[in-house]
Amino acid sequence: MKKYILLSLAVIGIIAFAAFRQKTEFLIQGGTMGTTYHVKVVAPYMTNMNDVKEEIDKRLNEINQSMSTYIKTSEISRFNSDSRTDSRHGVSRDFFLVMTMGGKLHRLTGGAWDGTVKPLVDLWGFGNAGSKNRIPDPQEIAAALSLVGFHYIDISQERYLSKKIPQVTVDLASIAKGYGVDQIAGVVKAHGFMDFIVEIGGEVFASGLRKDGKEWRVGINTPQPEAPFDLVYRSLPLKNKAMATSGDYRNFFEENGVRYSHVIDPRNGYPVKHDVVSVSVLSDTCVFADGLATGLMVMGPVDGIKLTNRLENAECLIIVRNKDGSLSEYYSENFPR
Repeated sequence: MKKYILLSLAVIGIIAFAAFRQKTEFLIQGGTMGTTYHVKVVAPYMTNMNDVKEEIDKRLNEINQSMSTYIKTSEISRFNSDSRTDSRHGVSRDFFLVMTMGGKLHRLTGGAWDGTVKPLVDLWGFGNAGSKNRIPDPQEIAAALSLVGFHYIDISQERYLSKKIPQVTVDLASIAKGYGVDQIAGVVKAHGFMDFIVEIGGEVFASGLRKDGKEWRVGINTPQPEAPFDLVYRSLPLKNKAMATSGDYRNFFEENGVRYSHVIDPRNGYPVKHDVVSVSVLSDTCVFADGLATGLMVMGPVDGIKLTNRLENAECLIIVRNKDGSLSEYYSENFPR
């Protein structure tokens, strides 16, 4: 009888060990940056993800406290409200890294990406919910344009910022979600997990493989105003890469038969006119992919493809709406077909 009991315990132990080692996909989700985040982690069946969830939420809260313009006490809000040009604003590592990336993107795109463009966005009525779209007078555009320029901000390697003109302000919405994705990926990796996918508001980083051993796949939304939000235009495999997508197919207005995009060119103060409806960028980090996608929306297909082909570790798909409503695709050299 004793032998049977020992044998049964051994069998139970083997089954329990096998169950523990069996992999499954855990879903961690929540709200951040005015949108939602989702993380899928491949891990042994009985893994406890509570600590991972808590650390992710803590990290995202730190980023919001640094870069949310909706929080009056955030670092970015305090910087924006100070009109002195002789102030040195000491900043957190998060704010410094994102501002440094902003400076890089501003230089690479020749000013097509610009984190100080909000006065122009507001002027055209795209800045806040409830704002009325309108076509500003040229004098108004010129006045707002004089406040725009990422080069009006000094970014010191000693980790402080200062303004060159009093009125310049910063909005990092076009790269903050990408930075958040990268930071969540860092949290998950720090807990020893290498097979996962992170998404914030459509910006994505995928690491390793799915539970079934296949590559993660991510979808690009169909860039049509009437298309459902979950309608996929095409899907791509993604492994140890980030993907970010920018689009203008839902946020625009028309007046006298002319379509005005919410994508404002920081270099001239006017909405872009090249009918780019979607840009997807693949890169090693989501913060870079996020910002570059915004810059390429402004640059258009010809200049955008030329720039991407010069860059290492970046590929892009640019989708353009034709006059008849059909779509054309422009690829960088190594974007997956």
